[in-house]
Amino acid sequence: MLAHQLPPPTPEQYLDAEAQGVLRHEFIDGEIVAMVGGTQRHNRISGNAYAILRQHLRGRPCQPFIADVKLHIARANCYYYPDVMVVCGDGSAIADQQPVVEDARLVIEVLSPSTEGIDRREKLHAYRRLPGLQEYVLIAQDRQQVEVYRRQGEVGWLYLTYEPGDDVEWASVALTVPMTELYEGTDTPTHAPPAQ
Repeated sequence: MLAHQLPPPTPEQYLDAEAQGVLRHEFIDGEIVAMVGGTQRHNRISGNAYAILRQHLRGRPCQPFIADVKLHIARANCYYYPDVMVVCGDGSAIADQQPVVEDARLVIEVLSPSTEGIDRREKLHAYRRLPGLQEYVLIAQDRQQVEVYRRQGEVGWLYLTYEPGDDVEWASVALTVPMTELYEGTDTPTHAPPAQ
């Protein structure tokens, strides 16, 4: 018996299905991937980052988004749901009904055991292809650690790591925030748990 392989879905088919569906999915170059549920800790860290950014950016031509707005990366043929992102420029001061933004200045992902590898490899590669991206931030939830990839010129990226007690700098939005504020309300340990 011959099996017929269906062609991969188009971005338009993905967007139509996503608008109708209850579950969230990301679109990665023709492949649709279901989103995994998060933990309370993941949610609190994402919420803290969003609240800090929202307060800081009030009255400025930049706007933070959390979890439900898709980021389209045309050069990678992807649609992702970043945990938190900041969009700047004309029209970014007022949120509208659109479920997708085309570029971001700052993207934040809170690492989870099931997604950390993707966040560090595929998403890092894809996000760096955004023309306006200035920083990509990874926030650990198994210990207090923040990693920042900061654009340097046309092709270079600077890698920074922040540890407990540090003030985290997000130069893309001219913000410095104490590490404790990002982890406020969580039981996140200050150091990685010992290997089993």
